[in-house]
Amino acid sequence: MVALFGREFSRREVEGHAGSLSQFAGVRLSTLADGLERGIRMLEFRSGTGLMFSVLVDRAMDIATCEYRGLPIGWHSPTGFRHPGLHEYEGEHGFAWQRSFSGLLVTCGLDHILFPDEAPAEHYFYPARQSITNTVHGRISTIPGRLSGYGERWEGDRCFLWAEGVMTQAAVFAEDLELVRRIEIEVGTNRIHLNDVVRNRGFNPTPHMYCYHINVGHPVLDAGSRYLAPIADVVWAAHDGDNYRAQGVGYHTLGGPQAGFYEQVWQHELAADAEGLCSVALVNDRLGIGFEVTTRKDQFPCMYEWQDLQAGHYAVGIEPSTHHVLGAAEARRRGEAIMLEGGETRRYDTVLSILPDAEAIAAAEAAIVGVARQPADPYPRPSYNFRPLRQGSRTSS
Repeated sequence: MVALFGREFSRREVEGHAGSLSQFAGVRLSTLADGLERGIRMLEFRSGTGLMFSVLVDRAMDIATCEYRGLPIGWHSPTGFRHPGLHEYEGEHGFAWQRSFSGLLVTCGLDHILFPDEAPAEHYFYPARQSITNTVHGRISTIPGRLSGYGERWEGDRCFLWAEGVMTQAAVFAEDLELVRRIEIEVGTNRIHLNDVVRNRGFNPTPHMYCYHINVGHPVLDAGSRYLAPIADVVWAAHDGDNYRAQGVGYHTLGGPQAGFYEQVWQHELAADAEGLCSVALVNDRLGIGFEVTTRKDQFPCMYEWQDLQAGHYAVGIEPSTHHVLGAAEARRRGEAIMLEGGETRRYDTVLSILPDAEAIAAAEAAIVGVARQPADPYPRPSYNFRPLRQGSRTSS
């Protein structure tokens, strides 16, 4: 049954109440036509609950805008949603990525995440290229997708909105990686299902690193908003040292915008539930609204918390990752670099959920606390216990 407007509808009842499902919910394709966004194809999803989100086909099928009953969830940066054709990947000593950084979901990878890096390239068997230059968070977020399809799918009296696309990151004598992304949401729900498969289409072993930069802005983020997670250990804090408390923002309770705020990044070791799932939420108790991210521990063993409370930016990031925040060079040194063999794939299954009221927030918090009770101290001292990472789940084709 489809849950709409406080009622349960069969498929025939939905059809009887309007000439088209699109009156209540749907997914449609359009093209942005002005400014830096000009030419980007966009899919707009409406689930029928008041949840709307947009998927940028030409920016790795990342999620840009997200709103619930008119209330913004996703963060918009000053850059806007820049067309990939205007992006200068190699610019600014590897930091040009920040000129195309905006939206609820920005994908990082496919072969590199975190800060710029010079990676060895001998595995590509091309002596003229001794190394690969990687900039902040990799190339994938500004690669256009080939749209495989989109629309609605009925399974009996349940209806699902979906879209699927393929992004290719490749070069001659370098990586040949493919991301197949499928996004689904059931009509009448507030849960976005994100299913990614990364495949090495080539025949040479190829590095793989992957991270989601999931960015929540005001008003979900506000002074007093809370970060909820089953934190077993606070592993690392970028600002640890003499200035650990200087900005007055711990990991747990957020402040308002501050002029001159320096970003703070934490890495948390999360405990998983009996099904291997980890859930993290940012909640605003005053408004009775929250946003939750659920990942699989075997797919994303690491979790970062990004705090950019600088006035004019003002965002908090929930960042599940395949690797520690130490970066690519340290992953290689520790023997934790993932090398995908030819034809090998990795799968990532994530759910993004709106917590629409105080009851939903309380239920999510109870479930998180039931897995692990996070530190009461907002300024816990980092342990620097970077646990050894296993290769995780893999499949071959």
